[in-house]
Amino acid sequence: MLLKKTYNNKSDEELMLLLTKREQSAFDELYKRYSKPILNYFFRMLNYDRPKAEDLLHDLFLKIIEKPQSFDCSKKFSTWFYTLAGNMIKNEYRKQQIRNDYSGESLNENNNTYEINGENMDKNIFQTRLSNEINKLDADSKTMFTLRYMEEMSIKEIAEICDCPEGTVKSRLFYLIKNLSAKLAVYKPETL
Repeated sequence: MLLKKTYNNKSDEELMLLLTKREQSAFDELYKRYSKPILNYFFRMLNYDRPKAEDLLHDLFLKIIEKPQSFDCSKKFSTWFYTLAGNMIKNEYRKQQIRNDYSGESLNENNNTYEINGENMDKNIFQTRLSNEINKLDADSKTMFTLRYMEEMSIKEIAEICDCPEGTVKSRLFYLIKNLSAKLAVYKPETL
């Protein structure tokens, strides 16, 4: 009887080392761990374009399959992985900007519609407005906001991914939140 190797107790870094040795199950475990969070990250960063997010997800994992040796096993995998994802987003923004410059369309249009009922109307309106404001941000600010408040990463992790000091991340997030708060102040409940 063959014993099946288990990879769920291995670290991400150990899995990448095994992947360089062409262990298919190591890739399967990484995919299981990261496909949903990265898909959600792409989905939010790409203005809720699910097909494009899925395309980027598959492209990212394809890069890992093709060149697992490009990962430095002495580094943290999640930081490296989100850095790759962030670079793919920046490239996609550039492509969209070129397309928009050529076609004259607006990059920040969001055609999402929400099912509105009395109970959720305010929440849906706020979410739509917040999404629109986030979509207007430059790529670096949008990345920092998404990593911090949607992916719930630490300041240290964001600093590593964005390749800047922690103080810079804190400062940018502070001013970003301050500006968003001012733009969305109409949604702040009045206190009696």
